[in-house]
Amino acid sequence: MCKSFFSQSLKSLYFIISKEEIYKIIINSLKKLFFLIISILIIVLPVQAIGEPLATGFPALNVSTDGNTTEYSFPLQILLLMTALTVLPSIVLGMTSFTRIIIVMSILRQALGTQQTPPNQVLIAISLFLTFFIMAPTFTKVYENAAVPYMEKNLPAEQAIETASAEMKQFMVKNTRKTDLIMFTELAGLQKFDKVSDIPFRIALPAFMTSELKTAFQIGFLLFLPFLVIDMVISSILMSLGMMMLSPMLVALPFKLLLFVLVDGWSMTVGSLVSTFSAG
Repeated sequence: MCKSFFSQSLKSLYFIISKEEIYKIIINSLKKLFFLIISILIIVLPVQAIGEPLATGFPALNVSTDGNTTEYSFPLQILLLMTALTVLPSIVLGMTSFTRIIIVMSILRQALGTQQTPPNQVLIAISLFLTFFIMAPTFTKVYENAAVPYMEKNLPAEQAIETASAEMKQFMVKNTRKTDLIMFTELAGLQKFDKVSDIPFRIALPAFMTSELKTAFQIGFLLFLPFLVIDMVISSILMSLGMMMLSPMLVALPFKLLLFVLVDGWSMTVGSLVSTFSAG
């Protein structure tokens, strides 16, 4: 009888307390234990052990200034490098010729109707290498005028960043429509600028990206027209022959590829894209 009483009480206790409540009890207990340990450590440890690192700075994150030069500790340099690598994709997309090239290549693939051929990885690789080719003069100026003096400790980090930004801004303004620059200048409530160096980065960058998008779609429209004509001709022929069940895209694909190969389409597209930039 005692055995049956205990089994019933355990069953009732199991149904009263759910798993979620048990988890909450365990988590609350761990939080209290953690708070108790932290409190004991604060009380037991001497004040100097905590106060000295806060006053002098942690050795891994020290920044020492000696006159005109500023030196960063090695772990802090690694941290800054990892941060720069995180922002690098946005810089490649927003401040170089990559945006225009990848959009034109994507529209060209869609106009050919080849589905996923060439694949995205190939288009991105082509766009990246073309971007490096177009941006080579600008990158060379950045390296010679900003990177080399900074590595030789002849130029502070702030001036090196300003020099590199000025070179990139020079490229962006050269390839930006005046209408886009004027639009963003008016939106910012500023007056017109006389020199390129006077244009702030917050105006040059969005104006450049807007101009790149507009130019990319214009080039894509011109590329799309001949393939659209082929599609219309093929669909008209199939309709006149009564072959309505046959896909016009499937029949037009070989003719599109034949036309693109005969006119050396890749060389024409790449050459036209590169010639639309002013990188000097």
